[in-house]
Amino acid sequence: MIYKFYQQHIFPHLLNQVMQTPSLMDQRRELLLPIAGEVLEIGFGTGVNLPFYQNVDTLYALEPNADIYQLAIKRVHESAIHVQHVQASAEKLPFADNSIDHIVSTWTLCSIEHLDQALAELHRVLKPGGTLHLVEHVLSDRPALQHLQNLLTPVQKRLADGCHLNRNIEQDLLDAHFSFTEKHYLDAAGIPKIAQRMLFARAQKQ
Repeated sequence: MIYKFYQQHIFPHLLNQVMQTPSLMDQRRELLLPIAGEVLEIGFGTGVNLPFYQNVDTLYALEPNADIYQLAIKRVHESAIHVQHVQASAEKLPFADNSIDHIVSTWTLCSIEHLDQALAELHRVLKPGGTLHLVEHVLSDRPALQHLQNLLTPVQKRLADGCHLNRNIEQDLLDAHFSFTEKHYLDAAGIPKIAQRMLFARAQKQ
């Protein structure tokens, strides 16, 4: 009962605040401003990305958590973009093969339970030459922090809606037959060291 209350009424607001950390907002801006046309965003969350879509016509907002999406309604109504809420999981996308030009994922791949299945779905629905644009916190390159990430991930998954601290997203994407057109790592300011290392990337299906 208490955990359900936390998931529905506390965690969505905590997520909304953390996701607006200035260094993360800077990464959103850099990732999203170049994108134009039709976009599928997985893990739409509270709609924090909306102001950074400057040339997007239609946005398919994939967000399975209805409680979190409720916090996005005001931003959706204020946006000039046509936003269509898709209440589905990334592991089973309701889109045809080779149908999407751009997919966006900002701090979402960490929390998908069956990541290999989700990446196969992203690969399936992307058009040839389509791009997956992503920024994600990842496994540290420091052994001591890696050990701590592995130790704390079971707790983090409970507290943060399935979030893993210890995923190697670069390798996961390579295993899913994506190739990088842009890729770099950074340490985000204002974020605890346990989740500070970020991967910023654009990838196309091979």
